[in-house]
Amino acid sequence: MTTSTIVGVLLVALAGLLTGSGSWPFKLMRQFRFEHWFFVGMVVGLWILPWAITLLFCPRPFEAYATVPRSALIVSNLFATGWGIANVLCGLCFVRIGVALTGAILTGLGVSVGVALPMIFKGTGKFQNAPDLGSPASRWILGGVAVMLVGVVAAAMAGFGRDRILQKRQERSGEFLGGLIMTVIAGVLSCGMALAFVYSQGPVVEAMTKNGAGHIAANFAVWAAGLFGGALVNVLYPAYLLSRNKSWGVLTQSWKELALSVLIGLNLILAVSMMGLGMLMVGALGASVGFGIQQAMQIVGGQGLGFISGEWRGISGRPRRQMYAAIGIILVAAVLMALGSR
Repeated sequence: MTTSTIVGVLLVALAGLLTGSGSWPFKLMRQFRFEHWFFVGMVVGLWILPWAITLLFCPRPFEAYATVPRSALIVSNLFATGWGIANVLCGLCFVRIGVALTGAILTGLGVSVGVALPMIFKGTGKFQNAPDLGSPASRWILGGVAVMLVGVVAAAMAGFGRDRILQKRQERSGEFLGGLIMTVIAGVLSCGMALAFVYSQGPVVEAMTKNGAGHIAANFAVWAAGLFGGALVNVLYPAYLLSRNKSWGVLTQSWKELALSVLIGLNLILAVSMMGLGMLMVGALGASVGFGIQQAMQIVGGQGLGFISGEWRGISGRPRRQMYAAIGIILVAAVLMALGSR
């Protein structure tokens, strides 16, 4: 591997760890419910920060956007809207079935679509040269996906075992099955964020850099415009809940929890920008390899948060062993996909 590829792999791996564990501040909240921290986090992470960076560091950004083919922005926003729906469901599932199991199932299903699609329908920019599904590199990558799905099944079985133990202690509300169904739907749609970048970054980055923007600022411009549909879903849904429950006032009752919600947004945009930059550094296969590794490490990050926050406290025996095995299998999958990039 070249130095650029190695750095790209490390960036997408770190992005995955941060994505999987970046919601940790909500574990410390007592007054804010889902709609409070989710609303603040999404406004900060999907609107304020990417647009602030775009407007501040990209000269004449709207002139540059005007030169980008509309089809690229439409496609990216369709993918982003699907991701937005997945993200809302993901936040709800964190509460219903826990961070660890949600992350495992969601990312495992999302990676199957997100890895294969750019090799069938080529992306923009560097990703246009991605090999076809039948190439040797693709076989390594798809082999990694297959191994990851084995890990996902192991994680799901561990989650079922954990839930049975918790139900016996009457620590669960019986929402596990509903949460599991929601997680499956979210998993299929969850690759929309990466695909929004894959199918729009080429023309957007080119337009911004022609106007004098730096490479990092130009990539933020991709997220600002390409994720608009997803941002809309992620902000409007918690806003609806806040209005329905008449709980807008809670946002000003705890400045500590408001700051923690802002931190969730910061974690999100940092992870997103690292993922995009890392995918580009990996090269033509970055759309598939980068996303696959990011998703694998996202699962690991989610498991780490789940264990640290006490989701597995008091759970021993077979469920815990299955979860440890799942993490090991997923790490092997990430290595296989990284080797595919060679």
